[in-house]
Amino acid sequence: MSLAGVSCLVTGAGGFLGQRIVSLLLEEEEALAEIRLLDKTFSNEALGRFEKFKGKTEVQILEGDIRDVTFLHRACQGVSLVIHTASLIDTLGLIDKKLLWDVNVTGTQLLLEACVRCNVQHFIYTSTIEVTGPNCRGDPIFNGDEDTAYESTSKFPYAQSKRLAEESVLKADGQVLKDGGTLMTCALRSMYIFGEGCPFLQGHLDKCLQNQNVFLRFSRKEALVNPVYVGNIAWAHVQAAKALQAPQKAKHIRGNFYYISDDTPHMSYTDLNYELTKELGFGIEPQLPMPLTVLYYFSLLLEMVSFLLQPFVRYIPSTNRHLVTLLNTPFSFSYRKAQQDFGYVPRYTWEEAKQGTSEWIASVIPQRRLCLQSSNA
Repeated sequence: MSLAGVSCLVTGAGGFLGQRIVSLLLEEEEALAEIRLLDKTFSNEALGRFEKFKGKTEVQILEGDIRDVTFLHRACQGVSLVIHTASLIDTLGLIDKKLLWDVNVTGTQLLLEACVRCNVQHFIYTSTIEVTGPNCRGDPIFNGDEDTAYESTSKFPYAQSKRLAEESVLKADGQVLKDGGTLMTCALRSMYIFGEGCPFLQGHLDKCLQNQNVFLRFSRKEALVNPVYVGNIAWAHVQAAKALQAPQKAKHIRGNFYYISDDTPHMSYTDLNYELTKELGFGIEPQLPMPLTVLYYFSLLLEMVSFLLQPFVRYIPSTNRHLVTLLNTPFSFSYRKAQQDFGYVPRYTWEEAKQGTSEWIASVIPQRRLCLQSSNA
């Protein structure tokens, strides 16, 4: 399986995951013809990283809005593969719901329409475990798979927007292209992604530094999940893209979603933070700040206060019931079907993922301390 000569568009290419996907595509031994990198803006750091890998593959930077129909049409012209990672992620309700919908749902639908008009044959969507759950009851799943029955009842805007976007992608499979060809689509439901440059990990690190190098415990120890390393979820996208080029494999993949995890040991979200930093001398709080049931109703109280204040001021609570449930429900999935259907095997071991992430954390600590000191001054 090969991507030799393929022209590929990666949306969200300047983001945490998008950058890793682009780096892996540029490292391919059999070079792609072209990679178009689409995002609203690109940091100098990201542009420098892409420059390092430049070789036989032509790289084109496209800065623009996923909601701009003309821009999307120009971006998709002459492309045969789209990897769509662009998305607004919001676990607290910080982002206006209309903006979240416009980018995550409408943006995805507009991109699919552009693909049909521009004869793009293959489309891979980066979905999320939150499409599945956990639901509002906190029903657990241990090592589930694509056939595991589960009642998804989350009404949280981010989860809903990703669910609707994924549905649009999978429904678009089989659409007839303008030139008479067929659009083939699939979705990769990722676990929580950690690794070098992870914005969530950096946020937890900041709180830890402000708490005398002790991580706040926001998930109970027994709430086992299986996060995925950014290099491995990026590699899954590359493997799926290669499989879509092979007709025999493509017929098994198209129209389906796949859970993507790796061999990271199952642990709670808080314990992952500790595991990645304990050798740097960091500690972890032994228990939640209050019993889980009390924490849940405390979050409900904060949500009620937010609702009552709506006519006067926009107050976003630091936690909510969705987040408490998400962080405290055992929820893990196997990558067995992805391995079986398109040959996904994690490229990086847990030891390599842990070492790379720990080294990155160590490298940013001095800078984060300075930032926190200046913001508190």
